[in-house]
Amino acid sequence: MASYRPNDSADAVQIEFIDQGSGPVICILPSLARSGRDYDEVSDHLVAGGFRVLRPEPRGVGRSRGPMDKLDLHVFAADVAAVLDQEKTGPVVVVGHAWGSQPARTLAADRPDLVRGVVMAAASAGKLPPGSTEKPYSRLRDAIDGAGDPSLPEAQRLDCLRRAFFAPGHDPSPWLGGWFPAAHDAQSHAREATPIDDYFSAGDTVPILDLQAEFDAVVIPNVMKPMLGERVTVQVIRDAGHAMAPEQPRAMSDAIAAFARRVHAAG
Repeated sequence: MASYRPNDSADAVQIEFIDQGSGPVICILPSLARSGRDYDEVSDHLVAGGFRVLRPEPRGVGRSRGPMDKLDLHVFAADVAAVLDQEKTGPVVVVGHAWGSQPARTLAADRPDLVRGVVMAAASAGKLPPGSTEKPYSRLRDAIDGAGDPSLPEAQRLDCLRRAFFAPGHDPSPWLGGWFPAAHDAQSHAREATPIDDYFSAGDTVPILDLQAEFDAVVIPNVMKPMLGERVTVQVIRDAGHAMAPEQPRAMSDAIAAFARRVHAAG
């Protein structure tokens, strides 16, 4: 558990985190309204590969507690920084899955001393290709929000999961559980409240792995590299949708590990 009191708040914040293994540090941030527990198998593979894996739980998930109203992404990034500062990790590779890429990139922008590289796993860029008329983060919004809505019938939620999160032929039922509505509302507000240019590029220098899922119905692919150039490496995980981790944990962990080894070796 990491506890801290932000300078602009009278309320203490506590952030629960899972800590496994030893070696170069990889920090994994979960997708919208979900827990770091989604990456148990991914983390096990990374630990076996010689990494230490930290998984901070966002406010409203597990035992993580703090004010939940009118937050922005800088607040969620500061929560992660509190864990890394407490553990004296130095710069780490931070993996942001889907929504988690937003605080991951914000952390890289706000605290460059703590980030050596960023992995965007099945993550929307937040900007759109030239000429697009879509709204950022808008694809399958009804299915994304419906998947974690406990008031909906199970059959409807399964349909939402199939449409938004899972590749064809994969069972979405494991993700019927594990949703945190209070976190959903706070995180959604933070995305809307934070200007995209605060975090889009993850600061100015760190390398970025744009880890795309072959059957991702949510993400508009190939936005980051055309905009940020050689800082960005693109890799595709085959036979995976937006959920990625429950579908292809080995391929996901192998891609993260290879990227982490490269950026740690580069110093």
